[in-house]
Amino acid sequence: MTGWSEALERQAHARAKAGLTRTLRPRAAGDTVIDLAGNDYLGLAVHPAVVAAASAALHAYGLGATGSRLVRGSTTEHADLESDLAHWLGFPRALVYSSGFLANLGAVRALAEPGTLLVSDRYNHASLIDGCKASGADVVVAPHADPAGLAEILAAHPGRRTVFITESVFSVDGDLAPLAELHDVTAAHSALMLVDDAHALGLLGPEGAGGVAAAGLAGAPDIVVTATLSKSLGGAGGVVAGPEPLIRHLVDTGRTFIYDTAPPPAVVAGVRAALRITRSADDRRARLQDRADLTVRRLRAAGFEISAPAAGVLSVLAPGPEAALAWAADCRDRGIAVGCFRPPSTPDGSSRLRLTLNAGITAEDFDRALDVIVECAP
Repeated sequence: MTGWSEALERQAHARAKAGLTRTLRPRAAGDTVIDLAGNDYLGLAVHPAVVAAASAALHAYGLGATGSRLVRGSTTEHADLESDLAHWLGFPRALVYSSGFLANLGAVRALAEPGTLLVSDRYNHASLIDGCKASGADVVVAPHADPAGLAEILAAHPGRRTVFITESVFSVDGDLAPLAELHDVTAAHSALMLVDDAHALGLLGPEGAGGVAAAGLAGAPDIVVTATLSKSLGGAGGVVAGPEPLIRHLVDTGRTFIYDTAPPPAVVAGVRAALRITRSADDRRARLQDRADLTVRRLRAAGFEISAPAAGVLSVLAPGPEAALAWAADCRDRGIAVGCFRPPSTPDGSSRLRLTLNAGITAEDFDRALDVIVECAP
C-alpha cells in the first residue's frame, strides 16, 4: 500500500473511532419508509403535476442538457424558470445553476473583489464557508444571528467594501436569522448582504417567497439571494437572484456557471411546475407549521432538548456521535428515516438527529414517526 493510501486509511480509522464514518444507503423506488430526513418539505417531488411536467420535457428534450448554459445547455425551460424565480423572489433577475452548492460558491466569489472583507455567520452552510475560502478574500466569522456582534465587526472596518453572508433559516437547528435587523446594520455601514434562503424558500413569506420576502427585503438593491431548488420545490439545482449587474457578471465570469453542465430540462420543467403549486400552497405551509408545533410539544414533553423551528427543520440533541448514529439506525430499522448530524456538519460540535418535516405524508404516518423517535431514544 502506498504512502498516500496508508494516510487515508489512518484517517478513516480515526473517523470510525470517533463515530464519524458516513455510509451511502441507496433507496429503491417506492420504498415505504416514512421520510423525516429528506428536504421535500411540501411533498411536491412526487406531485402528479410536477412529475407530468418533467415527463413532458424529458420526451421533448431528452435526458440531459447536453452542455453548459453558454454552449447548448440553455433551453426555454431554463429561461422561463429564471423569469419565474425573479418575479417570485422580487428581484430584477435570477440565474439558475445545477446545484445550490455551486450557486453559493459562484455568488460569494463574484462579490469578493480584491480588498473585500467577507463577514460570515458562524453557523453558515459548508457551501458558503467554502465560497469564502475559495474567494481568497479576508474573512471574519461573525457571532451567530447577532446584529450587535455584526455591528461591532463592521465598525472595526470603516470604509472597506464588505459583504455579510448568512442563511435565513439555518440548516442544522432551523432557527431564523433576524434579517431585518441584520440588514439595518449592513445598510448603516454600506455593506452588501448575501442571504442563503434555501430552507425558507416555499415556506416563509408571501406566496412562500422565502425569508428575505418575509422580512420585507425582497428586491433591496444591497441584497443578493441564493437558494437551492431541491427542497420545497422538490427538484434539483440552485439560483442566484439580485441586481442585473451581478447576474451579468456571473454569466460573463462565474466559473461555477460557465464551466458546469446545465441542469436537465426535465428537472427544470418539474421545478417550474412545483413553483406554480408552491405559490398557492398556503394549506401545505399551514400543515407543516402544525406539524412543527406538534413535534416540539411531543418531544419536549418526552424530555428531549429540541430546537424551535422557524420553518421545516428542527434538531434533537443526542448524547454524542455514536448515540446519534444508533438512534437514527434504530429509527430506520422501524421504518422511519431521520437525519443524523455529527461534526463537522454541526457548527457547535454537538451531535443531533435532524428532522425535516414533510407536509406530504399522512397524519397517521407522522404520528407514528414521532412515537418511534421517542421509543428509540438512547
